[in-house]
Formats: sequence, C-alpha cells, structure tokens
Amino acid sequence: MSKPTKLFEPYQLGPITLPNRLVMAPLTRNRAIPPSMVPGPLAAEYYGQRASAGLLVTEATQVSQQGQGYQDTPGIYSKEQVAGWRKITDHVHELGGRIFVQLWHVGRISHTSLQPNNGAPVAPSAIRAKGKTFVGGTFADVSEPRALTLEEIPGIIESFRLGTANALEAGFDGVEIHGANGYLLEQFAKDGTNKRTDAYGGSIENRARLMLEVSKVVAAEAGAERTGIRISPVTPANDISDSNPQPLYDYIVDHLSALKLVYLHVVEGATGGPRDIAPFDYGSLRKRFNGAYVANNGYDLELANKVLAANEADLIAFGKPFIANPDLVERLRSGAPLNTPDKATFYGGGAKGYTDYPTLEAAEAAQ
Repeated sequence: MSKPTKLFEPYQLGPITLPNRLVMAPLTRNRAIPPSMVPGPLAAEYYGQRASAGLLVTEATQVSQQGQGYQDTPGIYSKEQVAGWRKITDHVHELGGRIFVQLWHVGRISHTSLQPNNGAPVAPSAIRAKGKTFVGGTFADVSEPRALTLEEIPGIIESFRLGTANALEAGFDGVEIHGANGYLLEQFAKDGTNKRTDAYGGSIENRARLMLEVSKVVAAEAGAERTGIRISPVTPANDISDSNPQPLYDYIVDHLSALKLVYLHVVEGATGGPRDIAPFDYGSLRKRFNGAYVANNGYDLELANKVLAANEADLIAFGKPFIANPDLVERLRSGAPLNTPDKATFYGGGAKGYTDYPTLEAAEAAQ
C-alpha cells in the first residue's frame, strides 16, 4: 500500500469541506424517463454509491427542452424534474456526499425530434456540425441549426438562471456551467462556429460575451462560492474549433476569475482522448484564476499525484473510472485493482453497467 498523498487530503471549496480532492466528472448516462426527462429511479442509488468522492458533478442536465441534444438526458426546468433531483441530493447528503449539477444547453448538437415543435436546433450561426447524436435508439446526423436572434439571447441567459434556481430548490450544493465540449456556450466563444457580426460575434470580447453573461447571472443566483464552470480550450469534440484559443481562454478566465467563481474545471486536450492534441498553456489559466483549478482528462493515480504535488491543480476529476468503480476513492487509496468499464452499457439501459459494479467490499464478500 502506497503512502497517502495530497489526493486524499481535505480541500476547502468555498463554504464546502471536501474530504478528498477527487471529483467525479459529469458523465452522460441517458437513463432519464421520457417524456418528462426526470432522472430515472436508479439515479439516486448510482450517485449514492459514489458519494465518497470529494465532489460529485452530475451528468449534463439541460436547462430547457431546447437545450436537449440526446435522448433520455435529464432536465432541470420543470417542477417534476426538480422533485426527481431532490430524491438524489437527499440520498447523497444522507451518505455524507456533496453534489453539484452541471447546467447544459447543447446548441447545434441536437436533432429536430428533440426540439420544441420539431424546430431547428439553435446556434450562434447556421453552421451544421459534422457529427452524430443519439435519438430514437440509434445514431443520427445532427440537424441543421438556425442562428439565434439577438432578441432570443436574453431568454437563453434566463434559462440558465432558472436552472440554477431550480438546482437550489432541488437541494444541490452548487452548480457547474457547461462551457465545454462543443456545446452552446463554447459555440459562441470559438470562431469556427461563430460567424456573427453583432455584439456576440467577431472579437474575442464579443464571442466570450454569452459565456460570461451566463456565468454572471448563475453566480448571482447561486452565489459565486457555489458556482463552477467547465471549459475545454482545444478539444475538437462535436466539431468545434478556434483559430487561436490561447488569447481567447486567457481573456475568458481573467473575467471568470473576476466573478469569483469557486472553481474552473478544465478539459486538458481532447475530451476523452489525447492530452497533447494541440499546444496550450494550461498553467496560464491556473495563474489567472483565483479559485480552485480542477484538472480533467486522462488522469490516473500517478498523474494526479504528480500534478497535485507540483501545485498545478487543486482537484482532479475522474470520469470513466468512476463509472466502473463506485468506491474509486478507496481503491486508489489502497492500491487495489480497478474494475473495467463496460462501454456497451455507458448510454441508456437499466441497472446493468450502472449500479451493479462491485465495490471492493462486495467483491471480497463474494469470494
């Protein structure tokens, strides 16, 4: 057994004391109940099993029907959804856990079948993504989007504010704004998807405007000390790109820091892929941001220990390892082997590959 490292030390995240520095990253599991998009009956068990993480961040959760891009993903815009999430937060808190919800609007990464009145998905500009979504039990090309009008943008911002208010009503400890992985806020920020010529397009300041305006209203609603944001400066996920991401993200992070958000959650490299896909100075973001820096993408125990020891991050987010290892904290602490995730059960289905992965204790009892 290796000696305990900084990864297992407590961390003060705003008003919340985390017992360790492991964050369970947001993981889309497609098990909400249609048509209400209320979290499914097994979700409380799923999150409860993982409550030993320093912080749980839920699967991406749409702030409106328009914000949905994949079948059976949960929302947080109806009273029924709020009540469904309350069962989850209550259970996690009973087990001593801490849980934030990730607030999501997919923008152009959607399909007309998921949109209100089968309308076109919305985007900064009417540029169709080269990509697929999952609808009707199969993969389909994303639909042609339409550009949001200036008059519609305040409604987008309000949907994030309302989602935040609903999250607090549902008992969450805080919220994470989804500004990553090629979804709406990132679509506005990056010049590969934003060709606007109004106040939300062109310059870095204009392209960053929506992400910063959303962050401001969410922080005002939840309290900055309970508001985090996730970004992915160089990921190509969902056909997203920018010609010069370093000055863009230096600017964004300067302004996020001024809002005093409690953490910055950074996907380093390609989401779920290579960490070295493009040159980028993440240390610049670390220096510019006054809150906690959450490092994400491809972390194992060795890399987590190295980065924490060098003070290059405060918290480490783990994704797939948490799918297959509800007791990931204990497994990493004791040097125990990890369960292998079953990719066939990542998206959709029931308990198989969701709540049936064995803990160390259960595995030993079965021997």
